[in-house]
Amino acid sequence: MLQTRDADALTAGSGLAGARMADAELDRLLAGAHHAPHAVLGAHRAEDGSGVFVRVLRPLAGAVAVLTDRGARVDLVHQSAGLFTGTLPVDEIPRYRLLVTYGEGEEAHDDGYRFLPTLGELDLHLISEGRHEELWRVLGARVRTLDGVTGTAFAVWAPNAQGVRVVGDFNGWDGVAHPMRSLGSSGVWELFVPAVGAGTRYKYEIRTRDGRLIQKADPLARATECPPATASVVHTSTYEWTDAEWMASRGGQDCRLTPMSVYEVHLPSWRPGRTYRQLAEELPAYLTDMGFTHVEFMPVMEHPFGGSWGYQVSGFYAPTARMGGPDDFRHLVNALHTAGIGVVADWVPAHFPRDDFALSRFDGEHLYEPSDPRRANHPDWGTLEFDYGRREVRNFLVANAVYWCSEFHIDALRVDAVASMLYLDYSRPEGGWAPNERGGRENLAAVAFLQELTDTVRRRVPGALTIAEESTAWPGVTRPTFDVGPDGFGGLGFDLKWNLGWMHDTLGYLERDPVHRVHHQDDMTFAMVYAYSERYLLPLSHDEVVHGKRAMVAKMPGDWWQQRANLRACLAFMWAHPGKQLLFMGQEFGQGAEFDHDAGPQWWLLDEGWPAHDDHRGVRSLVRDLNRVYAATPALWELDTSPDGFAWIDGSHAEANVLSFVRRDAEGRPLVAVCNFSPVVRTGYRVGLPEAGPWREVLNTDAVAYGGTGVRNGGVIGTEPLPWHGQARSAALTLPPLGVCWLSPASPEGDEG
Repeated sequence: MLQTRDADALTAGSGLAGARMADAELDRLLAGAHHAPHAVLGAHRAEDGSGVFVRVLRPLAGAVAVLTDRGARVDLVHQSAGLFTGTLPVDEIPRYRLLVTYGEGEEAHDDGYRFLPTLGELDLHLISEGRHEELWRVLGARVRTLDGVTGTAFAVWAPNAQGVRVVGDFNGWDGVAHPMRSLGSSGVWELFVPAVGAGTRYKYEIRTRDGRLIQKADPLARATECPPATASVVHTSTYEWTDAEWMASRGGQDCRLTPMSVYEVHLPSWRPGRTYRQLAEELPAYLTDMGFTHVEFMPVMEHPFGGSWGYQVSGFYAPTARMGGPDDFRHLVNALHTAGIGVVADWVPAHFPRDDFALSRFDGEHLYEPSDPRRANHPDWGTLEFDYGRREVRNFLVANAVYWCSEFHIDALRVDAVASMLYLDYSRPEGGWAPNERGGRENLAAVAFLQELTDTVRRRVPGALTIAEESTAWPGVTRPTFDVGPDGFGGLGFDLKWNLGWMHDTLGYLERDPVHRVHHQDDMTFAMVYAYSERYLLPLSHDEVVHGKRAMVAKMPGDWWQQRANLRACLAFMWAHPGKQLLFMGQEFGQGAEFDHDAGPQWWLLDEGWPAHDDHRGVRSLVRDLNRVYAATPALWELDTSPDGFAWIDGSHAEANVLSFVRRDAEGRPLVAVCNFSPVVRTGYRVGLPEAGPWREVLNTDAVAYGGTGVRNGGVIGTEPLPWHGQARSAALTLPPLGVCWLSPASPEGDEG
């Protein structure tokens, strides 16, 4: 409470000598090299009991006064370089505001240097230990109300800095008046700035240990300017979710026992020029029509270069501003959930770009990246790798994963480039890497980080999945972290792993002319040798249709008809094979051009005016029906990770380019796939069937509706008591050219369905 004799005494007491700041302290403030500005700015009781002195740093002000909550005014004296000082002859520090004169006008401001730190001791302890799993709630920029005053609390980790200041719209991008305080050994700097609210642009101005002054975007910014601008933006979400039913149910699902058909999308180019909210009107409807259960977004985190497709992230906590704000992105996710579509987000903890405004040498030193260039420099992409051995860096990434799954309701994180994290010698020449403490090539810190990641996401966000893009044979990618293998490592704990071996072998086979496929049948069968070593997702992703690799249909041999037939057969083989599946946008209608992130998919190929529009519509109709039959047939997904769900009928008839297999659900109900990868129609081709039947053809990629020739097995398919392929009964089928047939037991009436 203010204790005073009268207002006149207050005025008379201004400018007393005790308020004067030492020149050395002022010099450090002006240089942005002061670690404790709150100790010298704001209001403080004089040690000699002579009153309360106030110091205010406002370099552009003509005059500054203090107005107490009792209505008393004290005019401060200008000491030097924008520092105004004065003394209040009172016993206790009162509540007060500042009256600052700029030109001829006087403005009222609250003094940010009268507030206690906005981070508590427990927060700082958890940050120092690398265990703050909700890091975004204490670092970054948060709009808060303290002691009745609304403003923004800024906090940033910069342990090597001499000083840190906030610059932004609110101070003309001159940080002299807003130095932050260091919160001890945590390395965190903090400042509450009154009257700063949502939409304000800002950065941190850091005085490095070697004396340089640099400006950096906030690593935990929730929003950013639209590139190429690089400022961070204060954001407070006001979005009201309506997907509670979806969120409540996802935690009870086991991805091993449910269908999962994923459509991979590069959001900025799926429909170029659309905003998040416009996409929310179109994308869920398209996915629902096509029957996909999930959509995977290539990275939506902010990135400076559009040509990286989001894989060089500068703002890990902010959706890219190219299509709207964070709440607009929330609206898109909400619309997808309302439509029954799960959302997978590509997540990139393997590396980050070298742009000066972002994480690289953040506080002037190696902070997020290792100091050893053999570990810091990523040889493939010209980027920097994270220092997984530093607990604060691990905390930054693990909390980021939790953030996307909780704050944006993301259902799964597809973790990019896991192999590049696991191996110290990844893409490095002899002598270009240093072994670990065991003398091996494994990055032990990265292994520990990935295990912490998957365990934390599973514990903090039940039902959210982690999916590894891991291109080697690292054992136990989807094994529990507590399950230690013979190599001495526990599993990495992922829910699914991309099966890049299946992708490579399958495309390697199909890209060959059929006459040469006879020598490569094992490319199509080898995946089943290791199919149950991990839980797999089969990807035909953007990686396969860029950098001269050609679009999927363009990879296929033969004329235009054969190319499309090969593509249709490839897709039906993929949907029938054990494992979830993913298809990149544009390939669902047989686009012939590579992915172009500026132009997007060639939707005009489907227009009536395009001569081949029926061909492209046919491929899209097939994908739609593949998803429809897949979702309705538990045999195709219920036992994906169990040997009980698959058996070869005949995988060895290489001379004919034919293979056949059976899938089963938990109740033993079968679906048979017969694949003819030859351009020859095979009539009377006998196939052993696991049940007496009758059977029916539930899908045929050679259907006229898909652009095929119409060779099919119509009506009821009867079996004969002729043992074949190890089965007690068999049937003589007609195999369409470059076609795949799915067969299912028919109803007793023989309804073809």
